Amino acid sequence: MTRTALLAARNVPRYTSYPTAPHFRATVGPDIYAQWLSQLSASATLSLYIHVPFCTELCLYCGCHTKAVRRRDPVERYASRLIDEIALVGATAGRRKVVHLHWGGGTPSILNEAWLARITAKIAGTFDLSELREYAIELDPRRLTRPLVRELAIIGINRASLGVQDFSPRVQRAIGRIQSFDVVARAAELLREAGITQLNFDLMYGLPKQTTEDVIHSARLAASLHPQRIALFGYAHVPWFKKHQRLIDASDLPSASKRVAQMRAAVETLSGCGYQPIGLDHFTKPDDELAVAARAGRLRRNFQGYTTDCADALIGLGASAIGQLPQGYVQNTVDIAGYSRLVETGCFATAKGIAFTGDDTQRGSIIERLMCDLSVDLERISGDSGAATHFAREIDTLAPLVHDGIVRIEGNRIVVREEGRPFVRLVAAAFDKYLAASKTPYSAAV
Repeated sequence: MTRTALLAARNVPRYTSYPTAPHFRATVGPDIYAQWLSQLSASATLSLYIHVPFCTELCLYCGCHTKAVRRRDPVERYASRLIDEIALVGATAGRRKVVHLHWGGGTPSILNEAWLARITAKIAGTFDLSELREYAIELDPRRLTRPLVRELAIIGINRASLGVQDFSPRVQRAIGRIQSFDVVARAAELLREAGITQLNFDLMYGLPKQTTEDVIHSARLAASLHPQRIALFGYAHVPWFKKHQRLIDASDLPSASKRVAQMRAAVETLSGCGYQPIGLDHFTKPDDELAVAARAGRLRRNFQGYTTDCADALIGLGASAIGQLPQGYVQNTVDIAGYSRLVETGCFATAKGIAFTGDDTQRGSIIERLMCDLSVDLERISGDSGAATHFAREIDTLAPLVHDGIVRIEGNRIVVREEGRPFVRLVAAAFDKYLAASKTPYSAAV
């Protein structure tokens, strides 16, 4: 295995947060969450994330907290509990301005048009949406209908993220998601006809039976539909964590070196189609607000990926949802039945979290800037002109990456070279004080 492949195969977090979720503890529970909410200033702005953990069927590659359902009863009950949780949060943090609102899953649209409208109305009656900048939803192109899209437009959705993954029928059969190009093209057309013109596509590499040619072909087809943003994710094979992935034959997965080749081919293809690389794994049109924020050094990263969201607090709603407050992270219980029982009785469903230390906040800022800007000024983050000395151990850890041409170190400044962009998670990991003691088997770096 080549040196590049060895680096690509290293297991490190994706750093959508720091500290990362495996380090959350049950010592942060409902009472602490309620206390943190009560300490939000009256002028604090909010971002809301709503998790819907249901799909009609599970795709084999999926790593999300979701389950397949055929009956309406559990979906209806869950939707009612979301209403209840919004009321619970609103009793303490209501009337504050919400600037970003995001539906994730699972397949959020499984709730149906009526519930999406009812929950949106509950949010509008609980919070102040007068400065809502983005109202986004993740969608399965196979489940879109004209009435659903019409309702999405009515409730104010202005950005939709479509799961594409790969257009090869061979790969689609291997991952249990049959979805033709025409289906995706029709979904994009329906959304744009309804006025929902801000479209994101998700693509993947490293899938079973996938070749570099498949990745190139899929990237070209996706770009031909002109979404504003394309996310390119490496498939994370974690069958010990997601049991349905055991249905994927590991021998069908590309090697580390082939994953690197697929990733690089996709980057070259998307760049050739006019997309600008953003951070680790996003590509946008040059005039997209993510690209503008990246050029200005204002790009952010949270559990939804790269964003321009600068809200003072992120409120997670639904089973497994994660929130971020100035004091730390909180996560609802993953168990859907347990979540419902707690919320129904008027209790927050917070199962775990972590309170930030000053060191966490500083390291989190360093990691976020690396993930967003591919560079960081340690002195600027720490306010210490001797920051390089303070982080001497971490800088020493980067020596092999400097030798390989991935990183350049200039005094207090660390710069990830353009050719090192795919390995930025390895650079960020050098500043993760929890990683060495972690027993979590993270996904491959590339």
